[in-house]
Amino acid sequence: METPLLDVHKKLGANLGRFADILTALDFGNPMNEHVATRTYVAVFDVSHMARIIVEGADSPRLLDNLIPRSISKSKDGHMLGPTAFLNEKAGFKDDVMLYRISHKQWLIVCNAVNRSKILHWLEHQADALGIKDISIVDVTFETAMIAIQGPQAAYALKSLGLELETLNKLQFATNVRYRDSVIDIVSRSGWTGEDGFEAIGKPDVIAKLFMDLVNQGKAKPAGLIARDMLRIEMGFCLYGREISEDISPIEARYWVFDLDKKSYYIGRDALLQKLRNGVDMIRLGIRMKKGIRFIPRYGDKVYIPESDIEIGYVTSGTFSPILQRSIAMAYIHTRYAIPGLEIEVSIRGQRYRGKLMDFPFVKPKT
Repeated sequence: METPLLDVHKKLGANLGRFADILTALDFGNPMNEHVATRTYVAVFDVSHMARIIVEGADSPRLLDNLIPRSISKSKDGHMLGPTAFLNEKAGFKDDVMLYRISHKQWLIVCNAVNRSKILHWLEHQADALGIKDISIVDVTFETAMIAIQGPQAAYALKSLGLELETLNKLQFATNVRYRDSVIDIVSRSGWTGEDGFEAIGKPDVIAKLFMDLVNQGKAKPAGLIARDMLRIEMGFCLYGREISEDISPIEARYWVFDLDKKSYYIGRDALLQKLRNGVDMIRLGIRMKKGIRFIPRYGDKVYIPESDIEIGYVTSGTFSPILQRSIAMAYIHTRYAIPGLEIEVSIRGQRYRGKLMDFPFVKPKT
């Protein structure tokens, strides 16, 4: 499979690679520059690999309320509900998702590419189990494209192209947005970089036109998935398969995808509340390596108390931060040692390197 924007990336000279078995842009020559452009100005990312599923019908709120740990009753048309999640019975993540309430009877679910088939089947199975009849569940991932325009000047960049979106608040969205001689299905004020930004979903030819206009008119720098991964690590955002999985709950992940005051049943509720009552053995924290250490902690690297054999955790994601000019990582740490500021060592390629535990985010966005 390939992104519907593949021709755009080829025209712009992208380095291509596969993510979740989808051929897409990994970078446009320099991920560091793309990262810095996002933090200081504007970058545009192809995120078409994200799965998009429409749930529609009179019974759609009933189905979703049974599956997510946030309160559907608090939602409003034109607002996103999330981040939230679908949990299993043990409160592990089936996936973390964003819900777009188009209307009381129509919702868009955006979930991770690796979980597209799993979540689609999960929704269908749960609708059958509940005996829900008035519902339609449609995968529109391959009929649409999705891009993210991110950075402190994102609103200005879109305004310069005639898209007046400043009135949208964070996690609000507009539908059927006119762009030149076309229509963009959805534009939301959202993103996964920590910066101000917008995400646009629509027909591939329309989204391709917007992407190219942003780049060709100098309004945004094209950026790939390598920079996007670096940006999300700086913010301490979770990636499925690294920080979250079917075996990790929102409590260990310290990922606030639930409403504590939601009283109605949802799958995973009892296990989640039990973890809150009883506590957990490990939690997710950040690691900031000492300046000058250019080695980057990678998935599975072990974390130790300095000058000892006391293993206290393991790394899930790491990168070099061009903003901090040092290596950073996320890790799961045994709770008895989970103290921000604690000096630790990470074993990287058989050698130990010093760092400190810290909370998220690693950097403070400009917006």
